[in-house]
Amino acid sequence: MQFKVDADWDSSPWKDIPSELLLNYMGNRPDHFPKTQVKIAYDDTAIHLMFRVEDRYVRAVAAEHQDNVWEDSCVEFFFTPDSNISVGYFNLEMNCGGTMLFHFHPGAGEERIVIPKSECNQVICNHSLPQIVEPEIDEPVTWTVVYSIPIALLRKYCRVTTPASGVEWRANFYKCADKSSHPQWLTWSPVNFPKPNFNMPQYFGILTFQQY
Repeated sequence: MQFKVDADWDSSPWKDIPSELLLNYMGNRPDHFPKTQVKIAYDDTAIHLMFRVEDRYVRAVAAEHQDNVWEDSCVEFFFTPDSNISVGYFNLEMNCGGTMLFHFHPGAGEERIVIPKSECNQVICNHSLPQIVEPEIDEPVTWTVVYSIPIALLRKYCRVTTPASGVEWRANFYKCADKSSHPQWLTWSPVNFPKPNFNMPQYFGILTFQQY
């Protein structure tokens, strides 16, 4: 199956892949709760994700990879490429303009690793909005981001269980916009913590890969 890295939610093969909704939140329930959906797929070389957000109060001012993208209108994929979170986890955060933050957390008290920008550029991405969105768009707008993460890149940092039918990874998906006029912190797998904190792998849900 060939995955096109374009931002069309209804293109093939994306249109045939089921989506998941982010229905949970951290902190107080936000007054703006954007409908956020994600699709995930795999092939022999990469993991592919597409997010679709029915949003308002959208901003994107982070211009360089590894900038503070979580302050913008942002979607995030935190994941362990294995069923055992002790191998560590990655966080790939991407704002609506396609700028990303990409780290690896080895675990066991070790310092996080900031993925070099040259390696961030190996993550092929596309997006429906411009890279910079300023001033904030306060009217309803639907935006998408799509990207492909090479499996070979992940293997530079930890053990990776190769995606295949029945293989399980641990993960969570998030939507945030810390410095928009209407911030929110949404999650796919529930996080039992009183304030926003996405770096909690103990609450990662289970991803089970399937063959379609």
